[in-house]
Amino acid sequence: MRLPPTIFPNWWIALNKTAEIRWHNIRVVPILHNRMEFALEVRRVFRSFQPDHVAVEYPDTLKTRIIQGVKRLPLLSVVHYEGRDGAFVYLSLEPCDGQVEAVRLALDHDIPLHFIDRDTENYSHDHTPMPDSYATTRIGHTAYCRAYMETHRNRKPMPEDTLREKTMAYHLQKLAESGKKVLFVGGLSHVNGILSMLEHPQAPVIGRRVRENVGLAHLHRDSSREIMGEMPFLQAAYERHRVEGETPDRFEVQMALLEAAKKKYWKNSKEKVSRIQLRILNRFARNYALLNHKLVPDFYQLIVASRGAVDDNFAYEVWDLGSDYPWQTENPGLSVLRLRGEDLFLDQKRIRFHRQFKTMRRRLVPVPVKEKRKRRDPEKWKKEFKGESICSYPPEDVAVEGYGHYLQKKALQIKQEENIRIEPFSCSMQDGIDIRETIREWSSGKLYVRAERPFKGKVGSVVVIFDPDVSKDGEENFPWCVTWLGEHSQESDMAFYSTPAGEVMDGPGISRCQYGGFMLSYPPLRVYDIWRDSFFGVARNKPERLLMAALDYSLEKHVVYLAADPPSGWCQSMAARLGKKIFYLPLGTFSPVTLKKIRQFHVLDGHGVRRYAGDYL
Repeated sequence: MRLPPTIFPNWWIALNKTAEIRWHNIRVVPILHNRMEFALEVRRVFRSFQPDHVAVEYPDTLKTRIIQGVKRLPLLSVVHYEGRDGAFVYLSLEPCDGQVEAVRLALDHDIPLHFIDRDTENYSHDHTPMPDSYATTRIGHTAYCRAYMETHRNRKPMPEDTLREKTMAYHLQKLAESGKKVLFVGGLSHVNGILSMLEHPQAPVIGRRVRENVGLAHLHRDSSREIMGEMPFLQAAYERHRVEGETPDRFEVQMALLEAAKKKYWKNSKEKVSRIQLRILNRFARNYALLNHKLVPDFYQLIVASRGAVDDNFAYEVWDLGSDYPWQTENPGLSVLRLRGEDLFLDQKRIRFHRQFKTMRRRLVPVPVKEKRKRRDPEKWKKEFKGESICSYPPEDVAVEGYGHYLQKKALQIKQEENIRIEPFSCSMQDGIDIRETIREWSSGKLYVRAERPFKGKVGSVVVIFDPDVSKDGEENFPWCVTWLGEHSQESDMAFYSTPAGEVMDGPGISRCQYGGFMLSYPPLRVYDIWRDSFFGVARNKPERLLMAALDYSLEKHVVYLAADPPSGWCQSMAARLGKKIFYLPLGTFSPVTLKKIRQFHVLDGHGVRRYAGDYL
């Protein structure tokens, strides 16, 4: 639908011909406050337009404090003052705000700066729904603004908006009289009104000219996690790219956040985020964003998707990294201000993380004695861990041995089921009637029986591979390779590769590790250190070495191999030469909860630690 010819003739012709919003020598850049894409547009227009004057939608009564705060960037500042009704007003100065960027550019290039808005109190907040700002990266800033202006051109402004727009139009007309190029950066919702008023001479609007007791404070680090308009991780990326002269992309920054969270999740929890989980996370976040009419998920949606696709620990890492603003200081030179979302009337959503921690179990002691609660000090424990006479934690040994026996029975059960033959009844009942096949073929009128062939051989060694630890860059996630001998006849010999002992501490002399893979061989006290045995030197990776050792040391014909990928042809050939067979069990067919419990274990710094290890685990 076209506009009537009497409405906005000058700027509308310029808009359609030059794809710019311009009035005479004034270049208008409409923005959504605290949106990175609009701050980037301000930088782009500033470079191409090269203005002689810069005007922003800030009242002149706050000019001194705003300039002072902008000069402190990337340190965060808050301009504050008390209104007539006694309520405090706070204005946060953030890197990703288009007006703040305009002020920074004017100061950096020593260009005259004008604050042309009206100082208005008790201004009602505008909650008009807006399209996702990321759309400007695809359709362009001008097309985005034109669509909004066409949709809301007949919208009746509030009385406060009319006064503000008249004030800004008056100052812009005064600036235009100089004939020099003027760059105006203001809110998108006011552009229609300002451009229409520019077509008629405006008079000064009565309003406050001076405001007393305007303060400037440094924003506290905890508050920056809560009140910043854009995700702090995104604001930090914008600030870095601003220095380097590059253009950040919101989606790419979010992917970088997930990659950083994956590394921190591995460091703190020793858990990996699989490709499937990451794919589910991205799909979940995308669909959640689309349901809220967004093209790219916001910070909250990203956290919810992280918790749903992985767990609360990973979601916490995403929140911790995403909400951390790196430019902080202990000596800001200003008073430090703590703000909450309620202080700025922000539409907030709460999320709670049910993280899994290793807690200390309080021991029962006689009533007259009061035991002082032990303080957790992982850094001190890490320094004191020697690792000279390490040993395992017996309850975890029992769990691993039990799981090894379970895998042996599971493999036998699968093999026995494969040896069952179903055939029509002829002259013998064999091992009984097969009800399932009989019902399936009921229409044929035949009776089917089961013929079970005996299974020969037993299962010996067991190999479990959680992670093959094969990386293209040669970096190992599980560099610690150890062979342990059983302490008694009920335990097997064990060889494994895992995360290093002494890296993550759960108590004094108690290190938490995670298996990459392990091998169990029965009976105990027979296995030489397979990691130094040259016989297994032909193995191309750690899983092959474990499987070759299991085949070599197994006293039985069959060996269980539990892994995500089947054994290599080399190991199959070795098993055939030794007269043995490999039972391959896919890792995905077993409970991930159980595997996660089995995968984690503890290394104790000496047998004496076993006396108190139960108090920490």
